[in-house]
Amino acid sequence: MKLLIAIIFLLTLALGIPVAFVMGISTLIALMALPGVPLHLIPQRLFTGMDSFPIMAVPFFILAGNLMNAAKITDSIVEFSKELVGRIRGGLGHVNIVASMFFAGISGSAVADTSALGSILIPAMKKEGYSIPYSAAVTVSSSVIGPIIPPSIPMVVLALLANQSVGALFLGGALPGVFIGFGLMAVNYVISRKRNYPKTVEPFQLSIFFKKLAGAIIPLLMPLIILGGILSGIFTATEAASIAVAYSIFVGFFILRTLSLKDLPTLFFRSMVLTSTILMVMGMANAFNWILATQEIPQKVSQFILSISKNPYVLLFLINIFLLIVGCFLEGLAAIILIVPILMPVVIQAGINPIHFGVIVVTNLMIGLLTPPMGLCLFVVCSVAKVDLGPLLKEVIPFLIVEIIILFVVTYMPFFTLTLPRLFGFN
Repeated sequence: MKLLIAIIFLLTLALGIPVAFVMGISTLIALMALPGVPLHLIPQRLFTGMDSFPIMAVPFFILAGNLMNAAKITDSIVEFSKELVGRIRGGLGHVNIVASMFFAGISGSAVADTSALGSILIPAMKKEGYSIPYSAAVTVSSSVIGPIIPPSIPMVVLALLANQSVGALFLGGALPGVFIGFGLMAVNYVISRKRNYPKTVEPFQLSIFFKKLAGAIIPLLMPLIILGGILSGIFTATEAASIAVAYSIFVGFFILRTLSLKDLPTLFFRSMVLTSTILMVMGMANAFNWILATQEIPQKVSQFILSISKNPYVLLFLINIFLLIVGCFLEGLAAIILIVPILMPVVIQAGINPIHFGVIVVTNLMIGLLTPPMGLCLFVVCSVAKVDLGPLLKEVIPFLIVEIIILFVVTYMPFFTLTLPRLFGFN
């Protein structure tokens, strides 16, 4: 039975079938091969996989990000980023990275970051003399920060699967996300000096700085409201997501006045489609994980991994390598839903902090957005910048190397992940 499940899963995945249906087909065939198990177990497990109050945060966070993006808050973020870092060599590259860090606190989505900022900054960088492949590489490399800095949709899903605090995971991702941003800025600075890319020559003026800050403060208040509300206990993560939607509507309609009622059906529909995709994956994964549990596959995987080594440092190295490979073939959320329930027992038994592990998982799989053949953000930025994949990959490699180095630094220095959660009372 175990061999049958593995063959069906890998075969359907290799055929390019969406991962939700890969798990569904594997579950169906396994159930048909098991004697005495009714097929109505599939819809039952499908429903229970979606029937969770915390998962309601996902559609609200998706809708809040879409609303803020449609409200054209990107322009004010870019202008403020120019004031902060535009005067450093390779200024617009730094602006791209810093804007991604700010945008991460609003959308929590790497794809949204790539499309929203790429459509503005790639043409601007081209106009300033940057090559199109390099401009696209900076955009796509910095977009992976989106789901690491809070709020983060993958971390909401991971918290549900691992039975951990959403607030603790949000805080755990903050410093690693900023660390990655600084690493990318260092790479951009070195390359920009080598290629003599320009910087902003306008002198710094305090009055202009505060004017740009005033324009950016409204969208940047949203992550503070979300985190502040969760950490103070005023509302749960799910309630925080609904507050984020209300704040986005208020900003879009009454402050920026860039949203109209005719925009809402399209935004609701777009959010509904993405939410249904995530829920379908979660439902199918719940059924598939039931099959795995009946065959004791998670226990056998745990025994196999622990037979290699019980040293947590060795285990973290193996998990990193495994997840980097998985990220090449599976979309991040699907991989989290499928893999976390299997690896979590290993992590607990090895004495690895679950919050630390969760941040490592999300960081790994977001880096996978830059690695083909899946590389979802690569294909998005190719469409936005109208650039071929080959030249883009050549420019992405230095940024990718730095992100992997930072991943291992964060892995073996839990300080970056656990300081903020412990500071706010999460043990």
